[in-house]
Amino acid sequence: MHWIALQPLPEEAQASWRIGAAVELVDALSALAWRALRFTPKVAQIENLLVLEVSASERLWGGREPLLQHILEANKPVALLKYGQGATSLIAFARLQSRLFDTAPDELPLSALAAARPHLATLQRIGCSCWGQLRALPRGGVARRFGALLLDALDRAYGDKPEIYPWLVLPEVFQATLELGAQVETAPAMVFGARRLLNQLQVWLQARHQGLLALELSWKMDARRNTVTEGKLLLRTAEATADMAHLQRLLAEQLARITLPAPVLYLSLRSLETQALAGKNASLLPDEKQTGDSLHQLLERLGARLGAQQVLQLRPCADHRPERMQAWHSVADATQWIAADASAAGCKAKPDRQDVVLYPSWLLSEPVKLKLSQNQPWHQGLLTLLAGPQRIEAGWWGGGDCALRDYFLARSEQAGLLWIYRERLAGQPNQSDADWYLHGFFA
Repeated sequence: MHWIALQPLPEEAQASWRIGAAVELVDALSALAWRALRFTPKVAQIENLLVLEVSASERLWGGREPLLQHILEANKPVALLKYGQGATSLIAFARLQSRLFDTAPDELPLSALAAARPHLATLQRIGCSCWGQLRALPRGGVARRFGALLLDALDRAYGDKPEIYPWLVLPEVFQATLELGAQVETAPAMVFGARRLLNQLQVWLQARHQGLLALELSWKMDARRNTVTEGKLLLRTAEATADMAHLQRLLAEQLARITLPAPVLYLSLRSLETQALAGKNASLLPDEKQTGDSLHQLLERLGARLGAQQVLQLRPCADHRPERMQAWHSVADATQWIAADASAAGCKAKPDRQDVVLYPSWLLSEPVKLKLSQNQPWHQGLLTLLAGPQRIEAGWWGGGDCALRDYFLARSEQAGLLWIYRERLAGQPNQSDADWYLHGFFA
């Protein structure tokens, strides 16, 4: 067996030695544990560090040294760390604590063995300062003087007894709380604390290979004020994302419209809905590089800044009546439709081009009734019918809003190409008395 012990550096060292992609985290040890689970399922916590049993995973990573290099990569959003390794978890733990990476187990200091720390003064008086000296003492006398727990820890350290730990598992739902260093008086100032929570969320998403669809940011305020003590903000995205910069911008836009009744002391972030991320393109040809935000990110940012009801998206509807073929929806619904439409784009049949060209570029909100001259429709002069009829029979299921129409492409000497229709009279074979209407213009 082979064990690796990992411990994040203190926050002061993180701030002074920050390199690469190492970022501020709410709980660096938990983030490190989530990332460690991608290398081995056997990850446990001892005091303020982690131990990993990697003997079954070494071959998958090309050996012990390549595996250690992958674990210690600096280009990941995890805190800087120190490590130790050995045949047992307690040896790896002791080497990390004492910074004696190649020292034999017999020469490791007793201060690096947790079970021996309460008895260090007594052991030093009898001349025991390392593991080998303690192991050489009579077991019966050690058990009577110091208790069986010390012998049990020594046996586990040398591999004479199995090491049993409650293995860590990745939580199904992300939830983290941050105590702010100072009271926050305004909502936009909470973005700085939320950034640390988002960094922690990103590590969790990467470990689960998922993107975020919905999250909840909540805060607790000073209870000494005679007002509400809690608040929260719900944030949704159109498609699963692990882009924390985009989520931070959305939070900043939403928080800019919030007024706090009391100072904020604690922030909490919780994932509400996630979704597996699509795999990367494995094509040998390079993808076209796109700059800037995608369409759904732009809509989400505009909706967060202006309000969801102020940003509208045109959406087609399953109706043959031209005035009902499309409808305007708020950005909250539109972004979800864009994401669903993009995923199903490859499955949809292409429309008939001969049918599409008959639709005008500008549709009137209300059809305009046309005059008749010599039984011909008239609009700034007599109209010449160029194509048609395109017959529509729809709306009969709507209870009185039935559309029986024959559409024509017409030309006016003054107005250009027009889209007109003649109402069909139900049950009457003679349609010469039917009314004509102007419904659209062609650019």
